[in-house]
Amino acid sequence: MDMTAPARIDMDRFWATMERSAEIGPGRPGGLSRLAASDADREVRDQFVAWCREAGLSVRIDGIGNIFARRAGTDDNLPPVVMGSHLDTQFNGGRFDGILGVLGGLEVCRALDTIGHRTRRPIELVNWTNEEGARFSPPMVGSGTFTGAYTLDWAHGRVDEEGRRLGDELARIGYRGEMEETPHAFDAYYELHIEQGPILDREGMQVGVVTGGFPSTGMLIEFRGETAHTGPWPMEWRKNALIAGARFLVAVDDLGWVHAGTGGKATAARLVAWPNKPGILSDWAQAVGDVRHPDPTTSAVMAEAMRRAAYESAAKADCSVEILDIWQWGGNIFAPELVEQVRGIASARGYRHRDILSQAGHDAYFVARHAPTTMIFTPCRGGITHNNGEFCSREDLEPGLDVLLRAVLARADRVE
Repeated sequence: MDMTAPARIDMDRFWATMERSAEIGPGRPGGLSRLAASDADREVRDQFVAWCREAGLSVRIDGIGNIFARRAGTDDNLPPVVMGSHLDTQFNGGRFDGILGVLGGLEVCRALDTIGHRTRRPIELVNWTNEEGARFSPPMVGSGTFTGAYTLDWAHGRVDEEGRRLGDELARIGYRGEMEETPHAFDAYYELHIEQGPILDREGMQVGVVTGGFPSTGMLIEFRGETAHTGPWPMEWRKNALIAGARFLVAVDDLGWVHAGTGGKATAARLVAWPNKPGILSDWAQAVGDVRHPDPTTSAVMAEAMRRAAYESAAKADCSVEILDIWQWGGNIFAPELVEQVRGIASARGYRHRDILSQAGHDAYFVARHAPTTMIFTPCRGGITHNNGEFCSREDLEPGLDVLLRAVLARADRVE
């Protein structure tokens, strides 16, 4: 591994690229609201594609809207070394979550162009569609579809609150392409990301070496009851789906507190109901909850308790219940050789670093089923994220970018 390689990150160029991204899809002051397959998503995709083509990368779009930008290698028939993340954000999102991994990967390609270096293996940069799941549930639909966890028809059929389908919206914004018959092979996949937690910032660490992810389970639950007048209808006859959903989410939150002392977390994420108006009981509700814990066995226990809570909550409200979707990710999924490589580079470069588990979901979790994968974390101030107050300085990001550059360069140039 050559630690004296002349390629380096141009922080002025990288920061200007991040600042341009931050102008597209503004949300609350300082933040972004750039939902998947929205007009703002189209604008940032157009800008990203333009940047990639200016850098000499060839661009293709697959059937779920994932954007792949390729830098040819000297032995271009070899599987590519891939970097990436996502450009979509939450409703109240920040300027760095996901975006760092995509635009950081672009800067790696630019840095190699600056010194005129062509790697042995090709390098690819990917923007995954709908990582956040903010508009179309569940999260990580693009990477999940690419790796075969979801079918393309199922992914296209995801609907938003207005009933618009993801496939139709991708076509509307011009980013629904053709799916490969089988996903092309990756030599390796690297995802640079802000930590989305306070550990690195609190401990003064510059780089997080991500060894795996909290085993996590999310569920989409549907409750059905009957409408009735809120005044005269007897309590013992009521079938209020809103109450069933509310009880379920309180039970999920309680699970988090039961296991908080050992690092467990549970989230009451969403509740919608119909008609959800004064004077009438709701006959339909959907709720989303998730649980996670660093210990796989405990995480599984929490997931089963969440499942039972759905049926118990429905029974108390005299409603029916159906689990419409379950998604799981995390665990010991990253390639040990890539984890060790990132650790070694961080150490050789003199960066303060530590091993860390990811507590959030990432596209890397699905890609790890397809190819050797790892993640690199940078600190974010106070761990604040999914919030317009999300902030990283140039100094926070430069060490992680440097490690990404050197890891990808070494992997793409290796001779076996």
